[in-house]
Amino acid sequence: MCSLMKLRKPFFFFCTNSLTSLSLRRLSSTLSAQPSSSSSQQTSSTFIHPSAIVHPNALISQGVSIGPFCTVGSSAKLGQGCQLHPGSHIFGNTELGEHCILMTGSVVGDDLPGRTVVGCNNIIGHHAVVGVKCQDLKYKPGDACFLDIGDNNDIREHSSIHRSSKSSDRTVIGDNNLIMGSCHIAHDCKVGNNNIFANNTLLAGHVMVEDYAHTAGAIVVHQFCHIGSFSFIGGGSVVSQDVPKYMMVTGERAELRGLNLEGLRRRGFTAAEDLDK
Repeated sequence: MCSLMKLRKPFFFFCTNSLTSLSLRRLSSTLSAQPSSSSSQQTSSTFIHPSAIVHPNALISQGVSIGPFCTVGSSAKLGQGCQLHPGSHIFGNTELGEHCILMTGSVVGDDLPGRTVVGCNNIIGHHAVVGVKCQDLKYKPGDACFLDIGDNNDIREHSSIHRSSKSSDRTVIGDNNLIMGSCHIAHDCKVGNNNIFANNTLLAGHVMVEDYAHTAGAIVVHQFCHIGSFSFIGGGSVVSQDVPKYMMVTGERAELRGLNLEGLRRRGFTAAEDLDK
């Protein structure tokens, strides 16, 4: 019994000391891996996860973070402070401005002639597809196609935005737009600034949307239609004609329902204001 106690005691102390030493080593390595606040403020380092595939010709700015299983193509340009979450991808001649965020599963750009340009401070949501080939049968393989996106846009999950259908045109998205989940903006559309597209807003080719327009969910806009500024489209509507400025439309075949009074009030219009000015 005494001999057993003599064996147990050294073994217990050995395990305790080993665990303590291991914990201290882990803590030391963790602390040494964390940059000090002063050094992190002085230098903005770039992080590329070992499992990411980044072409050596890609241009990566300072402060870029590329997570696991990402892909960055040879012609990609990433601005300062961009973040690629795990499993996001950039293909083709694609340029991201500063501080853009690609969420998991998002795809930006395509290996096609032409270009995709995304401005600064944009968020590309989970599994959104931006800057890929259009779905227009008139598109000829080999033709250059283009997409230009401005700044401060929030493009949510599962949305799709396509490039132009010909080299003489381009798809354009302005600034400060909220494009909610599962929206679609087709080839050659022109979208202005400060618009809100609710879930499942579908714009066919060549649609033009001005500024401060608001759509409710599950609406469809026919190709070549023009949506005026400060207008509102009710949920479930099918828009086959132009929507005038300041107006509210709704219906299975959308009809005018009067002024978008609530939308105008929210934007600072007064009842006595002349809307033609």
